[in-house]
Amino acid sequence: MSEVWLAALAAMAGFAGLVWSADRFVAGSAALARQLGLSRLVIGLTIVSLGTSAPEIMVAISAGMRGAGELAVGNALGSNLANIGLVLGATALIAPLPAQRHLLGQEIPLLLVVTALAGFMLRDARLTLVESLVLLGLLVPLLWLTVHYKKRHHSGKEDDVEIRDYTRIRAAGWFLLGLAALLASSEILVWGAQRLAVAAGVSPLVIGLTVVAIGTSLPELAASIASALRGHYDLALGNIIGSNVFNILAVMSVPGIIHTVEMEDAVFSRDYLAMLALTLLLVAAISASLWRRPVGARLGRRLGALLLACYGGYYWLLFHH
Repeated sequence: MSEVWLAALAAMAGFAGLVWSADRFVAGSAALARQLGLSRLVIGLTIVSLGTSAPEIMVAISAGMRGAGELAVGNALGSNLANIGLVLGATALIAPLPAQRHLLGQEIPLLLVVTALAGFMLRDARLTLVESLVLLGLLVPLLWLTVHYKKRHHSGKEDDVEIRDYTRIRAAGWFLLGLAALLASSEILVWGAQRLAVAAGVSPLVIGLTVVAIGTSLPELAASIASALRGHYDLALGNIIGSNVFNILAVMSVPGIIHTVEMEDAVFSRDYLAMLALTLLLVAAISASLWRRPVGARLGRRLGALLLACYGGYYWLLFHH
């Protein structure tokens, strides 16, 4: 019993460390990039966007190095499920979410293509080096295309990205400290998660889908709810869609680069298909909302309740299975 408690404490300490260090890492790297002359738009679309996925990326690296690659894959799939079912569902219950038409022209097609590609990679419950490099290799042109598109259709909202006024030395210091703390926290978290999996008699995949995925999604949940309560929720859908794309390309791909990941067959038939179903439900809801009301379309509380119910149903399926 003492080992279980130690593993649980390690996991909680790892989560806390990831939240603290990710904030310092993003603040330091954004300030450093600003010092080097990058615009707020570019910083917001690249450094800040990737930085919010830094906890998941570091967990994936640590899990891959420890031979627990399926935990990292579970974290990527589970985080996407939590982003749609838990984060968007809870936020929509508090306040209707505006749906912008540009989502149909850029973000949603990209999400569907990347999600389909992930299914193709996971169909045999294996993730190889070549497959992982293909996923990761798509990240650079994706970021370039995103920045290029946003510069041409600049709305000004990206200028709201907060960049702290640090000196170059202080920015570099926070960047390095945040990076080191991210690495240490991810190691502690993965160690605790592996021990919890052994104690509970479940695979690391299930721990990644549940404990780790929810833990790394809690900061996004808290931020989304706080923004909704303050009325700042116009970018919520775009941020979640972008996060889900990053999770597949930048998180799921990492362990396969270290070594081929062998997983249980349910990773496709249960977990990937659940992620695909929630993704298609969200896309259908956005499309229907914009079709009925091209201007001022919103995703309301009914959808929020449905998303939360689907997420709860997935957990029933996971543990019943």
